[in-house]
Amino acid sequence: MADKLNLSNEEWRKRLTPEEFQVLRQHGTEYPGTGCFLGTKTPGTYVCAGCNNPLFKSGTKFESGTGWPSFTQTLSEDSVTEIRDVSHGMIRTEVRCARCDGHLGHVFPDGPPPTGLRYCMNSVAMKHIPEGSPIELVRA
Repeated sequence: MADKLNLSNEEWRKRLTPEEFQVLRQHGTEYPGTGCFLGTKTPGTYVCAGCNNPLFKSGTKFESGTGWPSFTQTLSEDSVTEIRDVSHGMIRTEVRCARCDGHLGHVFPDGPPPTGLRYCMNSVAMKHIPEGSPIELVRA
């Protein structure tokens, strides 16, 4: 993984849309069924909307019926970090971008084979880079 990207909230506000800031920096969520990546099957790589860190390959995406795009596994072991989340009266595992610490969604142990995992992500927290296109990391 590339070097960490550490920016102030003011710098993030300048770089992100209000919706991206609310999810990535304030740990929000988009309403189920509203994300632009629901139902998409275009080959490529899903990257963090904050820093372009590669997160998921399109081939690991599946329709979970939850209202959010879901994936069975991350692109690599160091694509994301997982943090225990006890907010909203639940115990869950939050998923953050390993490079910029942006909130992406949560992972649950109820996914399909081969991993049995369901990485339930916010569309607004990601961008799709078509297969064969270069991925350029955002710099400070």
